[in-house]
Amino acid sequence: MGNKCCSKRQDQELALAYPGGYKKGDSSFNSNLSGGPKHNNGGSIDSRYTPDPNRGQLIKHPKGGVDIIRPRTTPLLPGHNTRRIVVALYNYNAREETDVSFVKGDRMEVLDDTESDWWRVVHLKTRQEGLIPWNFVAEDRSVNSEDWFFENVSRKEADKLLLANENPRGTFLVRPSEHNPNGFSLSVKDWEESRGYHVKHYKIKPLDNGGYYIATNQTFPSLPALVMAYSKNALGLCHVLSSPCPKPQPQVWDLGPELRDKWEINRNEIQLIRKLGHGNFGEVYYGKWRNNIEVAVKTLREGTMSTQAFLQEAAIMKKFRHSRLVALYAVCSKEEPIYIVQEYMSKGSLLDFLRTGDGQFLQFEDLIYIAAQVASGMEYLELKQLIHRDLAARNVLIGENNVAKICDFGLARVIADDEYCPKQGSRFPVKWTAPEAIVYGKFSIKSDVWSYGILLMELFTYGQVPYPGMHSREVIEQIERGYRMPKPTAHHLPDDIYSLMLKCWDAIPDKRPTFEFLNHYFQNFTITSEVPYREVQD
Repeated sequence: MGNKCCSKRQDQELALAYPGGYKKGDSSFNSNLSGGPKHNNGGSIDSRYTPDPNRGQLIKHPKGGVDIIRPRTTPLLPGHNTRRIVVALYNYNAREETDVSFVKGDRMEVLDDTESDWWRVVHLKTRQEGLIPWNFVAEDRSVNSEDWFFENVSRKEADKLLLANENPRGTFLVRPSEHNPNGFSLSVKDWEESRGYHVKHYKIKPLDNGGYYIATNQTFPSLPALVMAYSKNALGLCHVLSSPCPKPQPQVWDLGPELRDKWEINRNEIQLIRKLGHGNFGEVYYGKWRNNIEVAVKTLREGTMSTQAFLQEAAIMKKFRHSRLVALYAVCSKEEPIYIVQEYMSKGSLLDFLRTGDGQFLQFEDLIYIAAQVASGMEYLELKQLIHRDLAARNVLIGENNVAKICDFGLARVIADDEYCPKQGSRFPVKWTAPEAIVYGKFSIKSDVWSYGILLMELFTYGQVPYPGMHSREVIEQIERGYRMPKPTAHHLPDDIYSLMLKCWDAIPDKRPTFEFLNHYFQNFTITSEVPYREVQD
């Protein structure tokens, strides 16, 4: 009886690993399943990785645009009877009567995916019909539906996710290669006495026939087959693959499906729970929408800005969506003070985080990670030709696992405060502002690059005030004479990063680097001790 059960489970494994079919009893399939002709582990299947026997053909979806990357399939032709089934990757609780609750693993049929953020589905178990957030699901039987597959994760993000304290050695994920459009990368959490916990990365290379390999003597017809083999035997890796890395829940860009187009909401739906701080234009609160969804609420003092001008700007801000921009959910503008309801970031501003929060203890590689995230968000604004005008550590928010997001982009343009205009007013951020913007009011994405250079100095000095000991008027005069902040001596800052800051502060705006370059620079910045990719010997 035990042998029959084992044989049945092995057949199920083979069905997953070989979606094209296999001949029962074919020794070549059995040897490859265990890692290739040189390794055969026999019949036992490691319980740490139990595949879904119903999964078959893999579907790899192309990447989309810069802002929101959506795994989309080819639209179904009219009259076509093919059903499109998706599987839930996370739990979701309905927020209104029009959306559908589900738990991880539930399957739903897509009825309409023409809207960008909310798809209409019918739940195959409850038979309930309604809307769901598109990024909480993946095509059934696709590689995107695997717990270990992370479609839009960079190397640095993979490191951060895997190094979370709760993840044991051998925690892993697979992500698309940043350099090979047809390949993938396997990232694994490892431990060594000399280094402690760290992440090792392996290249998964494609075969001409559609398969994959890490070492040339171990080839596999699919990614699940590769993962399955290395989950049972390390086969030269640093450690056997133990468990998939937990996936952070994706962003929901609206408070609810009914508010995707209508985002002026009743302020009675907002509960202000505790004050988080105050800025130049009002106070910031932690709150909840309908006693359910966590939000941050900015209250703008009366007279801070024209309501009409703010609503026009907010309509623009609402359309810009990127994983490194704080989501604007809604506004309450019918009466003063105006409420700006946005995504809540648990660690607060980058400035406070560096000065008094957990950011005081960040390692150098953590600072590089934050610099890369801010550059990524600014690259998106650069692409969309949107100027921030007030980029600084106080306008970057930090969430769990050192996730950084830019806030208040575009807001400075509609401020009606005289002291927040290009002059030497006490509240105007002279120390962060490019000279052409101060003197001539010429704001551009290149003036944002100047501000980014100042933000880098804040970051690598753990929140030190720029131009220490200098007043705003003195800063303006000194900069016009060619003065630039010197390289700090009390904090670690490599010469090449300081040189990059100086390029951001070039007197000629067009000579400053682009955010595309800055993002690429920090995403690919290699700490001296890092090994880009590990090789597995044949």
